[in-house]
Amino acid sequence: MLKLTDYGFTPNTPPEATQTAPIARITAVHRERYELVSDAGAVSAKLKSGKYLNNSDTLFPTVGDFVEIDYNPAGDSRIIATLPRKTFFSRRDPTPGRGEQAIAANFDYVFIMQSLNRDFNISRLERYLALAWQSGAVPCVILTKSDLVEDSGEQLRQVEAAAAGVSVYAVSAKTGAGLDALSDFIKPRKTIVFLGSSGVGKSSLVNALMNDEVMAVKEIREDDSKGRHTTTHRQLFMLPSGAMLIDTPGMRELGLWEADEGLGEVFADVEEFLASASCKFSDCRHESEPGCEIKSALENGELSRERWESYLKLKQDVSFSEDKAEYLRLKSARNKEIAMLSKSMRVL
Repeated sequence: MLKLTDYGFTPNTPPEATQTAPIARITAVHRERYELVSDAGAVSAKLKSGKYLNNSDTLFPTVGDFVEIDYNPAGDSRIIATLPRKTFFSRRDPTPGRGEQAIAANFDYVFIMQSLNRDFNISRLERYLALAWQSGAVPCVILTKSDLVEDSGEQLRQVEAAAAGVSVYAVSAKTGAGLDALSDFIKPRKTIVFLGSSGVGKSSLVNALMNDEVMAVKEIREDDSKGRHTTTHRQLFMLPSGAMLIDTPGMRELGLWEADEGLGEVFADVEEFLASASCKFSDCRHESEPGCEIKSALENGELSRERWESYLKLKQDVSFSEDKAEYLRLKSARNKEIAMLSKSMRVL
């Protein structure tokens, strides 16, 4: 029988854990029930409502979390505390006043997945990279459905340019091509989380790595290469290798919640350029101001216009995620400035 240590837990991690109560890891999240594994085996549990509902600072558990439980061998156990996380993905909590909501925790690697058909999108990849770096885990780009293209060389070059220092692999869950190259990540007691849009082949890759049809797979539409999410709840799978996979339907709803650090990792070249720029005006917005070094760099090709525009777009998305009200206020003020300028120019 598998022990909790096989699921990535060690007695001294996290160090803040009191460990006075039995520890378990959450393997699946349903609406009001949780599936867990512990040294006693598989466990079903519910939250200790008073502990979680009456304390806004309490971490609501999610798939991958290690938790303390009141163990009940005859029925549902109770989750009494969520242990500190080493990594996590989150989104804005739909419940007012709660801030963020974690949807996967305690993973070592993020498999950022894009297919080599019409799903391929560098801007989306940059967004996912920012999310992955922000989570605290190590990203890895997986280009799926390599069997659908004759030559993926150009796409690989584009990804390697956008994801400097990140491992990139082209694979096919259908033929098995490239899967052996993932062995450096798929090791015992390591946890991987998938990040990608619908139709990218996450479920097919889960099945290929599990050597079993554990996930339903729906065919993509032929006209636009789009698919639908087949995951219905957040779940952690134990692979035959001893590594674990987390697949979750909530990944498509992830926003750039406080992702400044992740953005800095993805666009280190742009931010380094910004830090060294000596524009004529200290409050230069790098738009139409005279003496702007960024504008000059864009014109002479020293700074990639595509990278700069992607950086600005993601920076804007981060601002929106962190403070929607302030973002909309600033956007409204900016639109008014533009309208007044246009009006004055018409008068002249």
